[in-house]
This record gives sequence, structure tokens and C-alpha cells, in this order.
Amino acid sequence: MKRLTIMTMVAAWAITMTAQTAREEIEANKYVAASNYLDYDRLFTPQALTPAPKGYVPFYMSHYGRHGSRWLIGKDSYSSVVEPMQKARQYGKLTTKGEEVLRQLETFVKLPVPNYPTLDGQYEGAQLRLGDLSSVGERQHHGIGKRLAQNFPEIFKAKNVAIDARSTVVVRCILSMVAECEELMAANPTARIHNEVSEALQYYMNAPRIGLVKEMREKSNRIKRDFGALVKPDRLMRVLFNDQQWVADSLKADRLMSQLFEIATNMQSHDVDIDLYPLFNSDEIYDQWRTRNIRWYLDYGPAPQLDGVMPFSQKNLLRNIIETADTVSQTQATLRFGHEVCVMPLACLLELDDCGIAVNDLNELDKYWRNYKIYPMACNIQLIFYRPTKSKANSQKPMTSANDILVKALLNERECRLPIKTNQYPYYNWAELRRYYLNKLDKFDAREAAAVNKN
Repeated sequence: MKRLTIMTMVAAWAITMTAQTAREEIEANKYVAASNYLDYDRLFTPQALTPAPKGYVPFYMSHYGRHGSRWLIGKDSYSSVVEPMQKARQYGKLTTKGEEVLRQLETFVKLPVPNYPTLDGQYEGAQLRLGDLSSVGERQHHGIGKRLAQNFPEIFKAKNVAIDARSTVVVRCILSMVAECEELMAANPTARIHNEVSEALQYYMNAPRIGLVKEMREKSNRIKRDFGALVKPDRLMRVLFNDQQWVADSLKADRLMSQLFEIATNMQSHDVDIDLYPLFNSDEIYDQWRTRNIRWYLDYGPAPQLDGVMPFSQKNLLRNIIETADTVSQTQATLRFGHEVCVMPLACLLELDDCGIAVNDLNELDKYWRNYKIYPMACNIQLIFYRPTKSKANSQKPMTSANDILVKALLNERECRLPIKTNQYPYYNWAELRRYYLNKLDKFDAREAAAVNKN
């Protein structure tokens, strides 16, 4: 781990010497400050994929993707901002700008109005749609599905190709799966698509946090509290409210600012003409993002502060990816649909590009690890397997018996590095990569078993 950390830090240092800083990237594209609310299509840019080495053809894809853009999910995601501001209006404490913002929010949270009774007559649109896939989210997955067929026709346009598509039990994930499968069926009417949704799949599709991962989560919460000071709400409170003593006595300004920022950044999940970003200056936008970047790194990333255990929340998913690949003998695809709390740690566990970097000083994290590059809405990891063209399409020879199988990894449809050596990037020997990951998983299992025995 130490060797990997040093090598990766050097690579990341070299990148930062030539690439934009996080602040520059955010100033150039404010939407990326949304972290996990980032619209995939505001990050994604088409990239020419490196042709397969001569004599190789893609025959299998293993995929895990997050649902598309959605409404906010918490039961108080909207009301925690609207209700305090309505209270301020009642007491005459809103500025003209505050009145304008409240009117925008009241209009938005009631859209679209469903065709059945509201909940207590308030926030009917938002409160009945918490966590729902939005039209933007559906559109993202239609685009991804269309590009799957375009980028890998050898797989997705193969006659009678078997496509196994599975989703967690959450509706927005199911609908995201449907959107991609619609495009794949349109591209290839002969495709045999099997869809499955079941609690029986949750142990690897969205595994509960247990063992060392669960224990470290408690430590993570203590560390995160040290970075609360990054949020400075005073200026924004003066913009919205005309009585700062009333604000101090009646509101939790830090929480109000953070919740308002979430609403502002998640507006890109909807086809509406509401822009709340101008409420925040560049320092506030950056600090809000930086705080979230640290939190996500601690909770799901390879944080050395937590002994690098958090990505192993996806150990069952990685084993499923390997074990499923072991069974493949003909052209096919395995598509999985779930959540960012799976995609992000899986990307770190796979060590895609710099996702697995260990950064000891969290104040320096933004130089080396940026959450928005990993997990926008509809983020996805694609592992594409290649075999020699001389292999027969209907060969029953297991993949893992052939050392000449190559694999390429895409993170959000961009080619990325993997943690073993290769002389033909972005293609890697699957047998070597498989061995590397299984060894990594086995070491963690042994470590966890030792911890249990010690207790």
C-alpha cells in the first residue's frame, strides 16, 4: 500500500503541475461543485477510444452504473429551507432578495403537481417525488445506452446477444436500467435482455456497511466535524435576512446555507429555468464543495485516516464482477444499476486512475482527489473484455483459463489506468489483474477476520 501511495502521489503531483486546480475547474464550470448532484452531461465529453490491439475483439462487458439525476431525497431536503424562510417572511425578516428566493422555491417545490391529494397541502410536487428519477436523469441513461451500442457494436449489436441487466430495488435505479435497455433493444432487436430486481441481489448490488467499514464510519464522523468551520454563512444571511440578531436567535445558519446550496446545485437535475448559484460567491461555492469532497473521501474513499478500509464496502461487488466474468464463454454483457455510494468506493477499490490515492493531509485533498470526477449522476464503470479474434465465438473455454484475455476500464466513458503494469495501455492482461484484485480482497478478509478474533 505504501508503494502504491508514493507512486500515485507522484503521478498526481505531475498531473497538478499541468492541469487545472479544483478551484479553476469549479470557476470554469460551476456545476461540478455539485459533487454527487452533478449532471452527467455537464461533465461528459465524447472521447475517442483507443482501438483494440491487433487481433483482439471485445466480447464481454461488465458494468455498474448509478441511477440518473433525481429529486433531492431527504424528507426535509426542501422544507428545511422553505419553512424557515416562510417564518422569516411572517415576521418581516426577509430582504427583497430573500423574498425573491422564497418565491422561486415555493414555485419549484410544487412542480409538477401530481393528480392526487397533496401531503398536508404543502410542497406537493417535491414531497411526493423525493428521490424520484427526473427527466434529466432518464435522458442521461438514454444517452449512455445509445453510446454503449455505438462504442461496442461487436457486443451490443451481436445477433441474439444475451444482456443480463440487474438493479437494486430502488425505483430510480430500475427506471435508469429501463432507459438504457430501451436504447440497446432499439439498436439490436434480436438482443435477449433479462431484467432482474430483487432483495436477493442487495448483498452485492448495495451491500450494507458491516465489520471494519462500519466501525471506521464512526471515526469518520468525528474527523468530519473538524472541517465544519469551512462553512461561513454570515454574508449569505445578510443577503437573505434583514435582522441578523433574529437569524442568530431563530435559525441554524450553517445548516440553512448547506441545504440551500444542495437545492441550488441539484437544480441541474431538472428542466427548469431557476439558477440559485448567484446567491453564493466563488469562495462560498468552493468551500461548500471542498467540505463535501472531504466528507465523501472519508466515508467512501481510500482515506488513510481510516486505514484505507472504506472502499472495501464493495468487496462483494468486486467478487461478483470477477466470479461472473469467470463464467463467460460467449459474447454477452452484465449491466448493474445502483447508487453512487457503490460506484465511488468501487472506483477506489479498483484503483481507477487516481481514485485509490492516499492523502494524509485533508487540507491538501483537493489537489489530488476530486469527487465530481468519479460520481456525477449516472456515473458508471465499464470493464470491457477482449479476446483474440481466432477464438471461436461459441467457444466453451472459460475466460480465466486464457492468459491472453485483455481488459479495458472506462470511468464515466473515459479510459483509465489500472493498478498493474501494461505495455499496451489502456489494455491490461485480465489474468494478472484478476489475480491482483483477488489477492487484495483476500488480504482484507484476513485482516477483518483477525480483528474479529482479537475482539
